[in-house]
Amino acid sequence: MSIIKTKNLVFEYIRRDEEGNVEGITRAVDEVNLDIRQGDFIAILGHNGSGKSTLAKHMNAILYPTDGTVWVDGKNTQDADELWNIRQEAGMVFQNPDNQIIGQVVEEDVGFGPENMGVPTKEIWERVEESLRAVGMYKYRKYSPNKLSGGQKQRVSIAGVLAMHPKCIILDEPTAMLDPNGRREVIRAVRGLNQVEGVTVILITHYMEEIIHADKVFVMDQGKIAMEGTPREIFSKVEELKELRLDVPQVTLLAYELKKKGIMLPDGILTAEELLQALEL
Repeated sequence: MSIIKTKNLVFEYIRRDEEGNVEGITRAVDEVNLDIRQGDFIAILGHNGSGKSTLAKHMNAILYPTDGTVWVDGKNTQDADELWNIRQEAGMVFQNPDNQIIGQVVEEDVGFGPENMGVPTKEIWERVEESLRAVGMYKYRKYSPNKLSGGQKQRVSIAGVLAMHPKCIILDEPTAMLDPNGRREVIRAVRGLNQVEGVTVILITHYMEEIIHADKVFVMDQGKIAMEGTPREIFSKVEELKELRLDVPQVTLLAYELKKKGIMLPDGILTAEELLQALEL
């Protein structure tokens, strides 16, 4: 069952002068076709300006297609009557957690979404506890968000989306403003949601190490899908990724360079453990 599907999706930004005349048109998403199944962990990569964040904003109807169609759980995002349902089923987490956290206390913030949905009070508190436990933040439930680190705030943002019981969470560069420890915290929480809770995860990122556990990877360039495959298939194409101005995980690059020196290694090594095993160390 598809949770998110796009057909020939096009989105154009129109630039206008002070008098409202069209100065130019930029095609940010160009004929993109995706079919994401319920329960998948999908990563979407691309350098700045590749169109990945614009694509993400179509997945819960923040933006609407210039041309083509987007369906969320079978609902057309351009159907105004379905907008509320679509945004309940596809939750969005952005780069800066401070833009999503509005409560003075962590548990109040997480309960804000379900309260607006009209969920009964008893169930709201059940959802708050369940969501905070899922992201490892339950012991901080009485804290002020101002007392939390960046990684902790981002996990609270994810819990706030999770409390609305979405089928899918779209994370638009959720670790871009975090230090390495914060990034690891958030990605560990996201993987847990996918593996334990069965939530579909769509991770938009340019950090290669974050996607090695994804089921499938899409690489965007100039608004198009330039590459797709498993992480191993994608990272086996080091030169193609470089041409797209993207890096590969450090261990993958090390294995690639060793292979160029004549050491027999498989393509697409993703972890230090795999490299050590391949070298029989």
